[in-house]
This record gives sequence, C-alpha cells and structure tokens, in this order.
Amino acid sequence: MKTKNTVSETLQNRMDVAVASRSPLFFGLGIGIIFGFLLHKGGATNYDVIVGQLLLTDFTVVKIMLSAIATGMIGVYFMKSQGWIKLSLKKGSVGKNVIGALIFGVGFAILGYCPGTIAGAIGNGYLDAIVGGLAGIILGTWFFALMYPVLKDGILNKGDFGEITIPGLLKVNNWVVIVPLVALIALLLYWIEKAGI
Repeated sequence: MKTKNTVSETLQNRMDVAVASRSPLFFGLGIGIIFGFLLHKGGATNYDVIVGQLLLTDFTVVKIMLSAIATGMIGVYFMKSQGWIKLSLKKGSVGKNVIGALIFGVGFAILGYCPGTIAGAIGNGYLDAIVGGLAGIILGTWFFALMYPVLKDGILNKGDFGEITIPGLLKVNNWVVIVPLVALIALLLYWIEKAGI
C-alpha cells in the first residue's frame, strides 16, 4: 500500500511539474489570442488598411503601433522597477538591423502584412495570408536557418553595438527617456487624430 501511494505521489508530482512548465505557453497563447483580436478590431489585419499605411493615406497602423510602444514602455519598465521581471537584452548590430529591416520591408510591401498582422489575417481566414504569407514565413525561416552559419560571423556582426538601450547609452535613469518619449508619442497621436489621417 505504501508503494502504491509513493508511485501515485510521484506521478502527481510529475504531472504538477509538467503543468507548471507549460503554464507560460498557455499564458503566451492567451495573450496572443487577445493581441490578434485587438489587431483585427483595430483594422490592422485588413490588407487595404496596411496598403493605405504604406501609401501614407491611412495612419491606422501607425496609431496602433505608437499606442503599443507607449503602453509597452510604461508596462515593461514599471514591472522591471517592481522586480516582477528581468530584462534580457539581445546584442544588436547595424548588419542585423539593416538585413532585418530589408527583409521585413520587402515582405511587408509585397504581401501587405507583417508577422503579427499575418497571424491575425490567417486567423480571419484570409486566403492571401494563408497561402502567400504562411508559405513565406515557412520558406523564409527555412532559408534563414540554412544561411545562418554563413551569416552569423559575417554581415550579421558588422557594426556590433552590443546589449544596449537608449537610457544605457545616455547613462540616465530609464524614466528620463520613457516619460518624454511617451509625451512625444501622445502629442503625435493627437496631431494625427486632429489632422484626420
């Protein structure tokens, strides 16, 4: 009987560990669903809205992105100041940024979606996102993984600037940068709304 209880306790402990290790995945999935829903409600999964942004006739995407940046800056650095999270900075370089921006920009201009909005568009059942976008994501990921051994010590390291943030570069408290940036974003959003674009 004692062995049966021990086995059952061991199995229960293993199940608890398995559930605990997967809980961040479920949390991430929930946040992703909410994010996709909000992108859809904001119109950012609509091809015409995104093309309108590229043509500078519809600033819906800019408004969504600027609002997300301001909210994200405040939220992330508030949680960091409370000790709830620890930031894990990634090394950057001019090569990574230029290559990444070119790939992102070309894909965005050709298909009319970015990685976030394409996931939302796939969720909405848009055929162009499912066929072109999903295929592009899979092929692009495969091609990058194939080329990474060549790129990692080459162009991706050109102009390496390390693990740095703007406050770190200026050697100031994070909030000295965040508060003026959020105020500037709020003014820009106000101007965009006032201009009706």
